[in-house]
Amino acid sequence: MTFLVGILTLVLVLNCALLILLVLVQLPKKDAGAGMAFGAGTADALFGAGSGNALTKITKYGTGVFLVLALGLGKMQDIVHRDSAPTEFTKQLQQKQMQTPAVTAKPAAQPVAPATSPLLTTPVTTNAEK
Repeated sequence: MTFLVGILTLVLVLNCALLILLVLVQLPKKDAGAGMAFGAGTADALFGAGSGNALTKITKYGTGVFLVLALGLGKMQDIVHRDSAPTEFTKQLQQKQMQTPAVTAKPAAQPVAPATSPLLTTPVTTNAEK
């Protein structure tokens, strides 16, 4: 199942690249925009004068494929991670417990005497005592 998810992810990435190119190549409505900058004239040469219709149809089908792939991959990823995550986690936990030796209790540390400072030994005087 994981192999299939990887293959479909690759197809989704290629579909995204195709959709980006299709949107950039399409003819603009008023002879301006990104379509003219990225070779809208070549689309006329390849598909004829009605290239807007062919490119529009290809874009619609590409968008439909993108939607189906995105939803399908989301569901497949959910299934793969839900089924495999708890079992792999418990296996790794059991292996770690078998590899780790029993921890022995360490003796309690001796309390450290507080450091003395000459500032702490001088008495504090207030204005009332003077």
